[in-house]
Amino acid sequence: MTHSLLIVNSSATTEGSATRALAQRIATTLGPANVIDRDLLRDPLPQIDDLWTRARLIDPAQRSAPEAAALTLSDQLIDEINAADTLVIGMPMYNFSVPASLKAWIDLIARPKVTFQYTPDGPIGLINNKRVIIAMSAGGIPKDSPADFAAPFMRQVLGFLGLTDVTIIDARDSDVDAQVAALGGG
Repeated sequence: MTHSLLIVNSSATTEGSATRALAQRIATTLGPANVIDRDLLRDPLPQIDDLWTRARLIDPAQRSAPEAAALTLSDQLIDEINAADTLVIGMPMYNFSVPASLKAWIDLIARPKVTFQYTPDGPIGLINNKRVIIAMSAGGIPKDSPADFAAPFMRQVLGFLGLTDVTIIDARDSDVDAQVAALGGG
């Protein structure tokens, strides 16, 4: 059965990128899919700005044309997530955390009343029933070590959006082949 897969690559390199290679291996292991490819190096995203932060809080029916236009890319990125059954995120660790390109993607998809909402009992994520597999490479910093701020950050922000089925595979793990094989065929 064919499923939908969103691949988000955030490595600043193409040749020899461990996260790009691992993300591709994961996608192949998951089996045939309708693939949406979001390459943040090839197609960089803008930083959020004043217009964007204001526009996201305005009722869609009340937004001016410039306010609506400011959210067009954000809407597209969220549509890509909603269209996918599984997200594969290629995430190198830069300076102990996520690349700026991946942070820009996160900023653009974290939208009140769209991907999360606040309730009297606290925030709840509005993106549900999706699997997330992160292809990570941290060089000499082991995943989940005290110096790894990338993996915990991703678990936190994805969980905040409702994405709680998160697997992180470090390309440098000695058992990476077994971890990828265990992902199964979809």
